[in-house]
Amino acid sequence: MKTVPQISAAQAAALVRDGDVLMAGGFGMTGNPVHLLHALAETPTRGLTYIGNNVGEPGLGGGRLLRNGQISKAIGSFFTSNPEAVAAAQSGQITVQLLPQGSLSEAIRAGGAGIGGFYTPAAYGTVIAQGSETRVMNGKGYVFVEALRANVAFIRAWRADTAGNLVYRMTEQNFNKAMAMAADLVVAEVEEIVPVGALDPNMIHTPGSYVDYLVQAHMTLEELGTSASMESSAKKVSPARMHMAQRALAELRRGDVVNLGIGIPTLVADLITPEHGIILHTENGMLGVGPAPEDGGAMDYPVNAGKIPVTALPGSSYFDSADSFAMIRGGHIDVAIMGGLQVDEQANLANWAVPGKPLLGVGGAMDLASGARRLIITMTHTNADGSAKIVPQCTLPLTAMGAVDLVITDLAVFGYPDGRLTLLELLPGATLDAVRAQTTAQFAVAL
Repeated sequence: MKTVPQISAAQAAALVRDGDVLMAGGFGMTGNPVHLLHALAETPTRGLTYIGNNVGEPGLGGGRLLRNGQISKAIGSFFTSNPEAVAAAQSGQITVQLLPQGSLSEAIRAGGAGIGGFYTPAAYGTVIAQGSETRVMNGKGYVFVEALRANVAFIRAWRADTAGNLVYRMTEQNFNKAMAMAADLVVAEVEEIVPVGALDPNMIHTPGSYVDYLVQAHMTLEELGTSASMESSAKKVSPARMHMAQRALAELRRGDVVNLGIGIPTLVADLITPEHGIILHTENGMLGVGPAPEDGGAMDYPVNAGKIPVTALPGSSYFDSADSFAMIRGGHIDVAIMGGLQVDEQANLANWAVPGKPLLGVGGAMDLASGARRLIITMTHTNADGSAKIVPQCTLPLTAMGAVDLVITDLAVFGYPDGRLTLLELLPGATLDAVRAQTTAQFAVAL
């Protein structure tokens, strides 16, 4: 059995050259190789292409490289979580290639598996697909995504043995598992290194054949950023928002596998009890999400897609981001509930970009909208200025075409029986006249 060299973070950083393509694991700061990235920030290395779900947080992880001007290009899914990344893109300091989160994770896995690329329904008909090859197969549109590989991958694991076998902790698999396969040189930052034979072979996530170097480094609360505790997870709750969440819950059935987006949909999680028998999925790699813990953070608990610590219910499971989106793309999610900015008469959805803001953060919305068996949108009926959100045709950048099954607003419930936008129900306090006055789309009435 080979022995993988154990080196320091500084020695690992010295392996990265000017102009390299660097993959960095992590979902937010969870499972993030923060010590390796901070060591790289102490070097003069420049011109990096950074591949990761996001570029860390301001001054943390990849955010420190960004602040130093060491990144020239970023390829990822959700850069808006770091305001400094947004400013860097707007100023031209970096160029950005935005991919839906599922396309990103699968592109990395394809790169590691020696596959040149793949077709996915996510982003078909959207601005992200512009310039990409598209194809219609069996009546469904697909976008071709090229595989991604890197010169160097910095990843984070919980335990390693001296042969380089890795075990990840809870939702810390995220992008790390695929990235370990997709680089010419892989450095794993780990919490603990044990002798060969100390790890159960059945529990190993990444075989040592993928790993070139090990760096032992202990994670601290400060390095977890906003996931360090429950303090950053307060939810905005109003009676109207809670009514929407309660109405959405009424659509769910025992045994449903459900993914909840950020915003109003997260309130549904607080209403679910064990008696409902609903299984919550989070796209960063968990099935069986429980309620938020009373205290503690990502040192003690898994995190959800909002980077908020959650508990794990009995029977829950963890997996990496590529497997999570295969679950979504393969139609194994019964219901996705997400927020919306616009929904139109053709059941198109726009929910990821607003006028005047850069197109820098799509996350998993496109994958979920095109992959879930049923899509429910919860949103206020109008914008703050009174303009309608249910419109004849979406004018904002699309998330998915023809994907919406049900719309729940603070005034009403709409569906698409026989393919036509139809008012199905009025919420408490709403009138048909009020709904008509605040809806620009044409709709049928089935009250």
